[in-house]
Amino acid sequence: MAVIKHKAQRVGVFIDTQNLYHSAKNLFRARVNFGAVLKEAVAGRVLIHAAAYVVTTESGDEKAFFEALNKIGIETKTKDLQVFYGGAKKADWDVGMAIDAVTFAGKLDAIVLATGDGDFVPLVEYLKSQGVQVEVIAFGKSASGRLREVADDFVDMGEQPKTYLLASGRSASPYLPAFIAGTTPDEPDQPEKGDADLDDDSTPTVVGADTDGK
Repeated sequence: MAVIKHKAQRVGVFIDTQNLYHSAKNLFRARVNFGAVLKEAVAGRVLIHAAAYVVTTESGDEKAFFEALNKIGIETKTKDLQVFYGGAKKADWDVGMAIDAVTFAGKLDAIVLATGDGDFVPLVEYLKSQGVQVEVIAFGKSASGRLREVADDFVDMGEQPKTYLLASGRSASPYLPAFIAGTTPDEPDQPEKGDADLDDDSTPTVVGADTDGK
C-alpha cells in the first residue's frame, strides 16, 4: 500500500505487547526488538506518544523490561493477570488500547498500531473515518487478513527478522531484554531460545510524551 509519510506528520504508536510477544515466540522462537519496531513505526516523523500495553505476572519480573521501554520513550501501561476460580486466566488490553488511540487521534496525523489482532479492525475503520492515517506493523503470518486490508499501510516484521527480532537465552521473565539479562543475542535466522527484546540505538525522540512511566 502507498501512503504518505513526511517529517512533519505527528505520530502516535500503540503497541500490543502480548500479540507481538506470542507471535515472535510461536513463529521464530525469538525476542521482539521493540526499539526497531518503534523506529520503523515513527519513520523519521514527529513522535507525539508511544505506549506499550503489558500484562504483569505474579513474579513481577517485568520491572527491568518496563524501565528499558521507558528509556527509549515508550510509556508502559500495565494490567494484572486475572486468575479465576477453576484456574481460568484472562488478560487483555484491547479496550484500553483502543480508547487511548481514539483519545489521542485529534492530536495526531498518523496512528501506528503494533498488533496483528483482528479485534482492532473496527478501531482502524473509525480512526480512518476521522481523517487519521492508520498504519499497522506486525508479523504477517499471524496477522488478521482483514486488519491488513483496512489499514492504510502494513509493515510485515516477518519479512525482515534480522531487523525486528533478536534470539537469546531464556531469562527469568518472558519479556526481559537480553542485554539486561546479561546474555548475548544471536541471529534471529537460526533462533533457538527467547521471546522479546529491545534495541535502544537510534531510537526516536518523543515530543510531549511521558518517558518516565508515570
